[in-house]
Amino acid sequence: MSTVNPIAQIRNIGIAAHIDSGKTTLSERILYYAGRIHRIHEIATGAGATMDHMELERERGITIQSAATTVNWQDAHINLIDTPGHVDFTVEVERSLRVLDGAILVLCAVGGVQPQSLTIDRQMRRYKVPRLAFINKMDRTGANPWEVVRQLDERLGCNPVMMQYPIGKEQDFQGIVDLVTQEAIYFDGNNGEKLRRESVPENLRAEVEEARGKMLEALSMFSDEILEILLGDDPSAISQDLIYSVMKDAIQHGLMTPVYMGTAYKNKGVQPLLDAVVQFLPSPLDLTPTALEFEEPHREIQLKPSAAEPTVAMAFKIVEDPYGSLVFMRIYQGSFKKGESYYNQRTGKRERFGRIVRMHADERIEIEEASAGEIVAVMGIECASGDTYCSDYPYCTLQSMYVPEPVIQVAIKTRQREDANRLGKALQRFRREDPTLVITTDQETSETIMSGMGELHLDVYVERIRREYKVEVEVSKPRVNYREAPTQAIQFDYRYRKQSGGSGQYGHIIGEMKPLPEDGTDEVFLFEEHVVGGRIPKQYIPAIEKGLRRSLEKGPVAGFPVVHLHYIVNDGSYHEVDSSDMSFQLCAQGSMREHFPRTKPCLLEPVMKIAIECPQNFQGTVVGDLSQRRGVIISTDMIQGMTRIEGEVPLSETFGYSTDLRSMTQGQGTFLLMFSRYKPLPSWLQEEVVAERKKQLGR
Repeated sequence: MSTVNPIAQIRNIGIAAHIDSGKTTLSERILYYAGRIHRIHEIATGAGATMDHMELERERGITIQSAATTVNWQDAHINLIDTPGHVDFTVEVERSLRVLDGAILVLCAVGGVQPQSLTIDRQMRRYKVPRLAFINKMDRTGANPWEVVRQLDERLGCNPVMMQYPIGKEQDFQGIVDLVTQEAIYFDGNNGEKLRRESVPENLRAEVEEARGKMLEALSMFSDEILEILLGDDPSAISQDLIYSVMKDAIQHGLMTPVYMGTAYKNKGVQPLLDAVVQFLPSPLDLTPTALEFEEPHREIQLKPSAAEPTVAMAFKIVEDPYGSLVFMRIYQGSFKKGESYYNQRTGKRERFGRIVRMHADERIEIEEASAGEIVAVMGIECASGDTYCSDYPYCTLQSMYVPEPVIQVAIKTRQREDANRLGKALQRFRREDPTLVITTDQETSETIMSGMGELHLDVYVERIRREYKVEVEVSKPRVNYREAPTQAIQFDYRYRKQSGGSGQYGHIIGEMKPLPEDGTDEVFLFEEHVVGGRIPKQYIPAIEKGLRRSLEKGPVAGFPVVHLHYIVNDGSYHEVDSSDMSFQLCAQGSMREHFPRTKPCLLEPVMKIAIECPQNFQGTVVGDLSQRRGVIISTDMIQGMTRIEGEVPLSETFGYSTDLRSMTQGQGTFLLMFSRYKPLPSWLQEEVVAERKKQLGR
């Protein structure tokens, strides 16, 4: 009987990349070679890939929701999540990486490191996820793996090390040479399922030798033993086991990124990549996840990936379907058993796990139990994305994932009044599934406002409401989520007094308001108090902060949220009888209403990073148009007769840009937008926005 701990055989990995790099095609090949599916589906044919199971995904040829599946390779049990490449669905990547132990970063051999690759790199670093890089589409005209490696080094700084050397490229790409074993690997059979290993072709021997030397040199940075052997001028004395052991350690500590290559569409290079996943990416045993103690949230406790310990798991994704809600869970410690109950640490509620399933895209296989290290789905429980479940209460909470702020909004209403209930149900469901979709009601206009990450993000949800709930809706033009921010410091002295028979209300605050320094942080609001001598009793200070936070929701300039405010309470006074929490809350709100306009607030607008690809002969037109949209060009590159333009442009200038770009480039231009930062709106535009907003609110 084997003494190997089965947890050591688990790999929780994700596939992430810029849009159109071939992630879903790669997932499809992994499923095929691992025996999970017996026929390859192609995205290009319109039949749709296994992992793109939603009708909209198949129609548009993009991934909208991350999909999970389980495959076996060698002796390993791989939980695989295929994530969307489009920046509007970036929360899918965010929450997947939060619970994964390793990842494959897919790059196009022609496009290289593209804008969304930078975002994914930041997300991987945020959650300390070790990665392998896979250069896909080696069969495309213009494929240049060496340029991609250079970009990985210069733009991502992830210390890339080529582990393979290509045999041919573009239409002559035949296979790869493994630089560790020094074997040429070819992929035969109808679908590249048969690996043929041969000696290195003579015409490549010198290049392979040089590439291997560079690989060993890179590894010598992490191993004195390899360095000594290299200095002794006999690289052949370095054993494969030593190379693998040094690589595994460096990869898992995030010190290097091994680079593999192939073409998933032409069935080449996928199996060696799977071997590398099993060999180098960590199992749950190789990691030391931590949680925060419930009673003392600043104290970390270390979790053990053992079924014998108390259960700790995170709900990282919620999907509603016709059979009820499906909650995806990562178990960090302990186990789940069918029919047992576990506590939601946020609500304190005990919930029974009646059905536990293992997912394969939209298919589900019921299981009796699951233990530490596994990713499973639980059916029919009520929770929110990011909730922690434990066998005890109170026990601990797992640090939640980062959720970006929405930057665009539309007003939505039904055409038929009787459909209002169904629209409400749809919005409630989508809000639970997607933390970046924010649904609010405008108190002044009574409109339902849907806010999200971009036009495509909101388009997809509007389309899903029409298809899945059969509700015809009307949607307003997209609106920008502006912000209001102070531009100068002021001192204020505000007294709130109300007398209406009996005990009255009294609060008095003396302090200052000033802008927060622009130091690159996203600090929205900083509250400080320096009250001495009990001039304002300590119990009223939280009430002042609470009242302020309410005021920040709608600023006095045009009713947009207030950001970058530093509010300091220096002094004040109170009344023995008339002062209360409520009177200080109202006093804080009054100080904002009366004195915040003196800080000469300006409107901030969201600015997007834009990356455009178009044929070279349209470059002048596209750049000129971008300048008219108040855009700034940061860089331009030429690749195979195509120009890649990167820059920044205000979000308000991008609505309908896809149509304009297509007409400017005879249908050949493509672009990608992602949020960059907020910056002050020019004063002449501010007046227009304020006037428009007042008209909207009927002021």
